[in-house]
Amino acid sequence: MTSKKGRDGADALGETRWVKLARACEILGVNESTVRRWADAGQIRCFRTPGGHRRFAEGDLQAMTEGLHRPDRELQSAAVTRIHRQLHSGKPEAPWYRDLEADEREMLRPLGRRLVEIVDDYIARRGRRGDLEEEIAEIGAEYGRQLRKRKMPLRQAMQAFTFFRRSLDETAKQLAERKQLSREQAARAREEIAGLADRVLLGVTTAYEP
Repeated sequence: MTSKKGRDGADALGETRWVKLARACEILGVNESTVRRWADAGQIRCFRTPGGHRRFAEGDLQAMTEGLHRPDRELQSAAVTRIHRQLHSGKPEAPWYRDLEADEREMLRPLGRRLVEIVDDYIARRGRRGDLEEEIAEIGAEYGRQLRKRKMPLRQAMQAFTFFRRSLDETAKQLAERKQLSREQAARAREEIAGLADRVLLGVTTAYEP
């Protein structure tokens, strides 16, 4: 998609404001690979500058954050609520979390949100499964890089991974009961969550390799 752009980032008609990739990630709260994938799928308008850099339609980004283009994600909503409650309960379930500085928590939060969102999409059969599997592995690797960069011991990183995996699994079980899924459907959902979690685990541990 192409557009004539003025100095203020709007097109020639002044109807669309175009922003850089970093700003798009900031608005959506997801990583760069996710924004690129959504753009390639036509979910976000974008064009490339003569230098090859992407520019994104800010209105589309804002609409996505308001839920205008996003499906209902019951699993994601329930998991995020559960994780937030457990992290701030003051109980000893997440000692690794209390050791993180505020800026470190803020940096990891978008990755966590996107991680849960991908699991929800995967279970609900939204999006190409191969793309979701690839992205969730990338998120695991990015988690590992960031935690290692902040000198978090691998053991502590595994505690964090186990915490999120257990929270997600418990949420899935509750939703299966609420939706009265058959035993086969519930077992398939747990198996798929376990498979995605394994990809995250491999990504984290690979980042810690010498």
